[in-house]
Amino acid sequence: MSDFIISVEHLCKSVSDSTGTLDILKNIDFALKARETAAIVGASGSGKSTLLSIIAGLDTPTGGTVRLGQQDLFALDEDARAALRAHQVGFVFQSFQLLGNLTALENVMLPLELDGRKDARKAATEMLERVGLSQRLGSYPKVLSGGEQQRVALARAFVVKPAVLLADEPTGSLDFATGETIMALMFDLNREQGTTLVLVTHDPAIAARCDRRITIEAGRIVANSTHAEH
Repeated sequence: MSDFIISVEHLCKSVSDSTGTLDILKNIDFALKARETAAIVGASGSGKSTLLSIIAGLDTPTGGTVRLGQQDLFALDEDARAALRAHQVGFVFQSFQLLGNLTALENVMLPLELDGRKDARKAATEMLERVGLSQRLGSYPKVLSGGEQQRVALARAFVVKPAVLLADEPTGSLDFATGETIMALMFDLNREQGTTLVLVTHDPAIAARCDRRITIEAGRIVANSTHAEH
């Protein structure tokens, strides 16, 4: 039995069009243990976000394997992958991805309601209080600041107590001070829940806060170091 929560083995991703084939990811290998935090870093276009999408099962690889726990993601059909995601994976995006026609509370309740949770309202309210938004439960995203929207997104991601949290440039749309506050909150929530965190970032300071840094260049891992090594 593996003690890794995420295992990526020989992962490749290519896309073809009339001009030929582009290799986006080339033979990616790494594994993360439960509670580990990892930053995926590299230049724009290096394949970071594609890798994150494949780990989430939102995109499919051309070759290789991704396991969440013992489950081979791509041995599952799309519906089964979606069900696994709903129970085990949380997401935080640069663009927040909140539903504009739902209040902050309704956005956070949504994944719980989809899972049939009877305590959705109570759990979502408590989570929004935890991220400092107890006064904004009934507010729609359009009247929230960027930092407040990202707090709602954090609450929505963590409310299901995911085994894995995936974050794609979570501070990319925020000013420096707001971004610092959001990252501190994300790492606090991560410790409280014992989540395995994988985040894509351009920010060396954010990467330095993670246990592991995985550097990608042109679709290949060129460095995979633990905090003690970098």
